[in-house]
Amino acid sequence: MTKKRVVFLYGGKADEHSISCISAAGVLSAVDESRFEIVRIAITKQGEWIVGGEDPRNFRMEQGELPVITKTEQTRDVVLDPAKGADGFLVREADGTLTSLGHIDAVFPVLHGPNGEDGTLQGLLEMMQVPYVGCGVLASAACMDKYYAKQLFKAAGIDVAPGIALDVRKFANDCANHFDAYANEILEQVEEAKLEYPLFVKPSRAGSSFGVTKVESRDAKALADAVFEASKHDWRVLIEQGIDAREIECAVLAARDGEEPKASWPGEVVLDKRQAGEDQFYDFDSKYMDSAASHVEVPANLPEETLQRVRNTALAAFKAADGRGLSRVDSFVTPEGHVMINEINTMPGFTPISMYPKAWEATGISYGDLITKLIEGVILD
Repeated sequence: MTKKRVVFLYGGKADEHSISCISAAGVLSAVDESRFEIVRIAITKQGEWIVGGEDPRNFRMEQGELPVITKTEQTRDVVLDPAKGADGFLVREADGTLTSLGHIDAVFPVLHGPNGEDGTLQGLLEMMQVPYVGCGVLASAACMDKYYAKQLFKAAGIDVAPGIALDVRKFANDCANHFDAYANEILEQVEEAKLEYPLFVKPSRAGSSFGVTKVESRDAKALADAVFEASKHDWRVLIEQGIDAREIECAVLAARDGEEPKASWPGEVVLDKRQAGEDQFYDFDSKYMDSAASHVEVPANLPEETLQRVRNTALAAFKAADGRGLSRVDSFVTPEGHVMINEINTMPGFTPISMYPKAWEATGISYGDLITKLIEGVILD
């Protein structure tokens, strides 16, 4: 049997650059090389596509070190020719000539955040008529923008946390003062919306908890500072009411177009330091830098009836966003068992210990088989 040639894209311009590298390390270590021929293309933080760099399987996130893609004397630029479609992946050699990477059967974009998970890359691959793993243009773009995703969920009758959206471009003239001049105006909008504390302030289009701040009580200065922090990542900033609930995550899989989506057993990230009495929420360090901060439990310790409600809600949200391929649907479950959708990640973290593969492992699909299903689902026989 001839192996299918699959491009694995990783890195990227987004804040989640290093997280993408670690996800790629996990995927490339587990992919079935008896079925697929791997073609590695890395993307630098400057947006340069290259081949010949360090193998991601050598990347580690130990002692606070985050991997970063860089160009070296050994790397070569990748040049795309959309007119050639699946044969349009070219390499610029040292002498300036272009050589082909050969026919590409599919692309697995192990990319998180803007320019990878937001519909832009998906649109490029659609134009090239190259099959790819994951959600399409609409779902990718909508779910990348938490504000618009919530509009889709609400229209489908799915509950979301109360909140407001700010366009912080009007505050730009006060950046030096962290939006202090607008602190009272921001506070007034929060009070007009009757939002209760604590509040979570976050960029609308970012991931991995970048730019997220928890505001515990009514404090105009703290609120303005939080909005300023979020504005470093996006000009649209959300201020959402904190929900007295557990954060439960569900993996959804629809590997083939037309296939009815399936939901895994829901899981929970347990914050171990919170159990020890520390005030903690699931920030970047808890997710990636502090191995003692949290662990994953699948299925989550909830009644089966509640778990099924989470699964059904996750499927409804996935369909409302026109999901395809895979997504991790994050929800809130209140003490009364009520389910709200927080957000959808259309290319969730994909390390062996990330929630998405762990949830499917607990539901009966191994890490390696999950990768195979996703790739084979987009390759036409």
